[in-house]
Amino acid sequence: MKTDAFALRHIGPRENDLEHMLKTIGAETLEQLIQETIPSDIRLKSDLDLEPAMTEYEFANHIQKLGNKNKVFQSYIGLGYNAAIIPAVIQRNVFENPGWYTAYTPYQAEIAQGRLEAILNFQTMVIELTGMEIANASLLDEGTAAAEAMALLFDVRSRDQKKNNINKFFVSEEILPQTLSVLQTRSTPIGVELVVGNHETFDFSSEYFGAILQYPGKFGQVYDYAAFIAKAAENEIKVAVAADILSLVKLTPPGEMGAAVVLGTTQRFGIPLGYGGPHAAYFATKDEYKRSMPGRIIGVTVDTDGNRALRMALQTREQHIKRDKATSNICTAQVLLSVMAGMYAVYHGPKGLQYIADKVHASAATLANALEKSGYQQTNTAFFDTIVIKADAKKVKSIAEENEINFYYVDDNTISISLNETTSITDLNKIIAVFASANGTPVNTIESLSETNHFPENVNRTSTFLQHDVFNKHHSETALMRYIKMLERKDLALNHSMISLGSCTMKLNAASEMLPLSMAQWNNIHPFAPLDQAQGYQEMLAKLEQQLNVITGFAGTTLQPNSGAQGEYAGLMVIRAYHQSRGDHHRNIALIPSSAHGTNPASAAMAGMKVVVTKTLENGNIDVEDLREKALLHKDNLSCLMVTYPSTHGVFESAIKEITQLIHDNGGQVYMDGANMNAQVGLTNPATIGADVCHLNLHKTFAIPHGGGGPGVGPICVAPQLVPFLPTNPVIPTGGENAITAISAAPWGSALVCLISYGYICMLGAEGLKQSTEYAILNANYIKEKLNGHYDTLYSGEMGRAAHEMILECRPFKEKGIEVTDIAKRLMDYGFHAPTVSFPVAGTLMIEPTESENLEELDRFCDAMIAIRKEIEAATLENPNNVLKNAPHTLMMVTTDNWSFPYTREAAAFPLEYIALNKFWPTVRRADEAYGDRNLVCSCAPIEAYMES
Repeated sequence: MKTDAFALRHIGPRENDLEHMLKTIGAETLEQLIQETIPSDIRLKSDLDLEPAMTEYEFANHIQKLGNKNKVFQSYIGLGYNAAIIPAVIQRNVFENPGWYTAYTPYQAEIAQGRLEAILNFQTMVIELTGMEIANASLLDEGTAAAEAMALLFDVRSRDQKKNNINKFFVSEEILPQTLSVLQTRSTPIGVELVVGNHETFDFSSEYFGAILQYPGKFGQVYDYAAFIAKAAENEIKVAVAADILSLVKLTPPGEMGAAVVLGTTQRFGIPLGYGGPHAAYFATKDEYKRSMPGRIIGVTVDTDGNRALRMALQTREQHIKRDKATSNICTAQVLLSVMAGMYAVYHGPKGLQYIADKVHASAATLANALEKSGYQQTNTAFFDTIVIKADAKKVKSIAEENEINFYYVDDNTISISLNETTSITDLNKIIAVFASANGTPVNTIESLSETNHFPENVNRTSTFLQHDVFNKHHSETALMRYIKMLERKDLALNHSMISLGSCTMKLNAASEMLPLSMAQWNNIHPFAPLDQAQGYQEMLAKLEQQLNVITGFAGTTLQPNSGAQGEYAGLMVIRAYHQSRGDHHRNIALIPSSAHGTNPASAAMAGMKVVVTKTLENGNIDVEDLREKALLHKDNLSCLMVTYPSTHGVFESAIKEITQLIHDNGGQVYMDGANMNAQVGLTNPATIGADVCHLNLHKTFAIPHGGGGPGVGPICVAPQLVPFLPTNPVIPTGGENAITAISAAPWGSALVCLISYGYICMLGAEGLKQSTEYAILNANYIKEKLNGHYDTLYSGEMGRAAHEMILECRPFKEKGIEVTDIAKRLMDYGFHAPTVSFPVAGTLMIEPTESENLEELDRFCDAMIAIRKEIEAATLENPNNVLKNAPHTLMMVTTDNWSFPYTREAAAFPLEYIALNKFWPTVRRADEAYGDRNLVCSCAPIEAYMES
């Protein structure tokens, strides 16, 4: 056994399992299975041109040396990013804990009550700090949250405004530069006209439907926006405010001023800078706009017994339902980061946050006073944490960088300094010394902080916040550690059992890939730090882009999109820019098969395209003749085809090259959704099938953990003709020579977690990556054959094989009164998370085991599914009081004195022998979705307050 080979640890089945698995499948060799699965004309003719695989030990040394090339300066750059202290109890028990970072999106509420409560805490924190009525479970970053606010306000225009096509959106010139760039990207395709200007001279014309303000302004000036918001309301202009969340501890919340939306980032609530991400944005609005709100909302409901339960609320808003009618394509959240930010508020409580905010503000005030005594002019008349100094920027920069300090240099004579939670009196004296050196004056050393408020009384916060118990009783490390553990035990994650979600690829997130995220050399770099201070990052990111180019067969990559949906949008916007560069502004038709992910049509609509749906055949393949007919019909205006490959039905369609050629022949480009890339790596690639652009889910195929619903990274890889249009950033330029404006706020998106995918590729190498794909296909086909005779597989390839996933037919069980949801809930009693339910076909289960699951786990899962099949046979339509309809069974149910069910407690909780060795108990019975939507509660108030009379 080659113990230093990472592939040996990443891939589940052992070498001596292979013969048994192949025999079950009916293949002589693994190569035969691959030949019968993937069409020969798209197989790669040679191995991937990647460097030899590193051992885990070699990678640990490599990433340490690479990290040492990053220079960790004290960064006071600000612009929405501030150094923060990550409480060690949160770092160790959440950030570094697979019980939290390997969990999936909480679609199955009964086994996600822990993270649902943690996100509810986050939502409560946001609602109370912003003064708003409802908040979501987080968004991707502040820039994209601002764009979502613009889209929401556009969607909720009055009837007259829509009738008169009122489309102007005012953007304060105080907005963060990266936010403005994202707004520019997102506004044009949906028909919004941005007008950037001074809010103090805005004319409140009836041509405007909305406005966005920055609070405090980008360089720290605090404005009282109450009069602006009131006058806007008089003129039917709804206002969004991008607010620094820590400042809201001290300043009047925008909700109290009448804002329609409040948004921002929670990065400074205990989240590392990470060279730009991942960080949890927040988004809060009025209750009346809840059905237009993007992203996910966690709500309170009751379970079957009437006990309090949590679940994802208002799911009909999501993109797989609304499709091209959706106003947002975001169907995710930054859950792991929002959990951390929420725990930061739980740990510190209202008094602790007040102390931190007071200290940050006092640091800024003290520094301003000291620099003024040294002869400098400080120009902000009111500020929270950021001051602006008039000085010789070139001279100061030289001295500051010698002392390992970064400021933001606005122009030759203006310097912005943003202070943060980590700033000490020693740090302040270093800053003072830099400026004293620059103008040759004595150093005015300070010994204590000033307590003066440097903002007007009328923006001084007077309302209370975070009064709920959860924010007032976990302030010792012991208490918080136990609270976090209590929540963790309510959640089923990959550290307990296989999560076989089709299309979601829940594979091993190896510890050796995760460890670098906690290294100071990697997580303490500001995204706008000078490039020479981030040479380790620059080398790693460039190498990762090159690796992804090789894997996809493409010529260029951008890592900026920070989710799969953002990657879809980025790919379409690059296609749009390509057509426009050729004078083909009219090319706006996107052909999308009916089986596509719901985010595909939503992304196309957001990119200003008209969606034309094409048919699929009974076997799940694209109807080529229908596609041909529609491509010819729209050839003069065809922009692109969006195709998932292997298909959403888990099959490698043999006609794929004919399909892509058909699109090219009619002037279009081919966008390949990379959701199923785990079946391609090393065996085929998007370039070979004829695609022009694909997005990759690094949180699927390339091992970034799902984090309970985020973080994600959705880079796009493109063919040569699209490289010039890859997106840029207004502060640190990136992308191509004709780059589109920003897709997300940070230059390289969620750069910190890109270390995981970099490690995954480096340690697997070409051979290991190819092996991983082969074993993903092996494991899927093993399950398919093991379940054959018990469940029908809905689709398979021309030679009877599945790709890396398969769809099980469950609709006939309705004759027994059993729905697919019943199977999903019953699997919890067997210790498993359900596969993907009712996607892409209603009433089915889509199963994807990944390459990381070993034979014993595959067999356990198959045994559970076969046992459930027998339970289905025993069920009757006339008597729904059975083990499936009552699932899941909680510990409270099984231990109660009153057992009224027509089956034993053992059948309920321990239907197979293995379960007793590692029993997972769901903590609530089935969550009542309808009750929760009728009685929408999205904060920590007790459920009794909302019970129907």
